[in-house]
Amino acid sequence: QVQLVESGGGLVQAGGSLRLSCAASGTIFSINHMGWYRQAPGKQRELVAVMSSGGRTNYADSAKGRFTVSRDNAKNMVYLQMNSLKPEDTAVYYCYTNAVGYDFWGQGTQVTVSS
Repeated sequence: QVQLVESGGGLVQAGGSLRLSCAASGTIFSINHMGWYRQAPGKQRELVAVMSSGGRTNYADSAKGRFTVSRDNAKNMVYLQMNSLKPEDTAVYYCYTNAVGYDFWGQGTQVTVSS
């Protein structure tokens, strides 16, 4: 089992920045990918950005050029730096990891971008 706890969400004006953090605990030696998904009201959960244990990244088109995912494997942390935020980035952001063939999710943190 892997437990994920997010922090860093909040309310920000359009054009502003936020940094999300996620701490992993549990069976962490088996973690492969770590990253972020988001879900806006009335929409499906979607990929934002993920990073493999080897450092390869995958970004949603909407995140490219504005968001940066990073990991600190020594601390079992994953981060999402979000710049130039837009109202359409408003969503609950979920930390994600894949370990021993299973997907694990955090409880989510709300990000609200006002226009």
